[in-house]
Amino acid sequence: MTFRFQADADLNAKIVRGVQKREPAIDFRGAAGVIQDSTPDPEVLRVAADSGRVLVSGGLKTMRVHFTEFVLHRDSPGVLLVPSTRSIGAAIDGLIIVWLTWSPEELRNLIRWLP
Repeated sequence: MTFRFQADADLNAKIVRGVQKREPAIDFRGAAGVIQDSTPDPEVLRVAADSGRVLVSGGLKTMRVHFTEFVLHRDSPGVLLVPSTRSIGAAIDGLIIVWLTWSPEELRNLIRWLP
């Protein structure tokens, strides 16, 4: 089994497009039409978990707190945090590395920084 990703509205859409262009086999759903800009973190986590997708988030300030509460009540495929200081190219590389080398069990119910 491999990862399927869900971008939140805080993630630069160029990262999603770049991953899809470099590795078309990666299932990476953008936020457009799925998660609006003002959607609360608990709802974002629910949308990703309901679809079995790892959330890729740029929401560094609040996501950790909400995720800790979320996994007390239900399972999550996990969350990858991408700081806004990370270049688009480095974020694309990091996501491809995760997809190629990590297993879903390494991220289940965990929140981790993108390598």
